[in-house]
Amino acid sequence: MEGIKHRTVRVNGINMHVAEKGNGPIILFLHGFPELWYSWRHQIHALAALGYHCVAPDLRGYGDTDAPPSATSYTCLHVVGDVVALIDSLGGEAVYLVAHDWGAIIGWYLCLFRPDKVKAYACMSVPYRPRNPKMKPVETMRALFGEEYYMCRFQVCYLLRS
Repeated sequence: MEGIKHRTVRVNGINMHVAEKGNGPIILFLHGFPELWYSWRHQIHALAALGYHCVAPDLRGYGDTDAPPSATSYTCLHVVGDVVALIDSLGGEAVYLVAHDWGAIIGWYLCLFRPDKVKAYACMSVPYRPRNPKMKPVETMRALFGEEYYMCRFQVCYLLRS
């Protein structure tokens, strides 16, 4: 994509691919599942033209960012740690955060764990649902949306491979 620069940043013990464009206040975009930085290409161009520094990483395990082999390396604490380290590598100032799907969940956790790193948060396409302490997240998704919900279907695929 024209004018979008790509680089690799070392964060939280992994190499993270980052696409960025523009100068000014930082807008950090977090993609959904199974997407990449590329999902935000149109927003990057439009908002960079308005004077923002737009940053869109490939999250842990996606695209050109490292994918640790252990499933235990993908907790929200790990991914939020990656995002905090990315923000620190960009100068450490609080960012405008825009997130979608899986990235929205990470955005909520970032706001909960490190509100000092976020100026404002726009969550796209996913409503906030507090976790039910009596049920695991996938059990809750099955109860609400059924077995054919995409996250439930991928759980079955993962279990079959194990």
